[in-house]
Amino acid sequence: MFFHRTPQLVQQLYPSLTWSVKTNEKKIFLTFDDGPIPKLTEFILDILNEFGAKGTFFCVGENLNRYGEIAFRAVAEGHQLGNHTFSHLNGWRCTTADYVENTEKCNHVLKPYRQKYSLFRPPYGKIRRGQINKIKKRYQIIMWNVLTGDYSRQVKPRDCLYNSIKATRPGSIVLFHDNIKAEKNLTYSLPRFLEHFEKKDYQFGLV
Repeated sequence: MFFHRTPQLVQQLYPSLTWSVKTNEKKIFLTFDDGPIPKLTEFILDILNEFGAKGTFFCVGENLNRYGEIAFRAVAEGHQLGNHTFSHLNGWRCTTADYVENTEKCNHVLKPYRQKYSLFRPPYGKIRRGQINKIKKRYQIIMWNVLTGDYSRQVKPRDCLYNSIKATRPGSIVLFHDNIKAEKNLTYSLPRFLEHFEKKDYQFGLV
């Protein structure tokens, strides 16, 4: 079970994390976790270009090592990259020292892409307070307030789209995934999500 819209209580429990962007404009902030991978990340880049949209890709270091050319393409097309640990660690299942070390290992892989901002997102959204205290000294920790659920086999493509649209507001940080589990739902919902909000004169910006 998960919430398409992150409850306010959860956001209030972790006020040092970024859950949304305060704005008076019609802006949405698209984010993509776990890539880059062939085909699916490239599909996302093609769709974003079609709509003139920008996105933030939270990259796993192991994937960056394998498919760096896709990450270079993303940066060249005006998107930005963030740190998603080197090996997609669950912060609840490892020590703070191991978590920070794994994060820095990913940061080393990210250096050739030279991003303006140091952004971090914990895999699964699972991070303990001690880890937060260490990570936030160097990174802005980006969470989300709209979870599309594209990775879930219990969520049908139409429901993924409908519930994501319903949960989104101006300033929302929306979480999609560029991983194999999400492929069916993402390829259906992302272009339709963009089309829906484009018709309502929304822009899609960088966090």
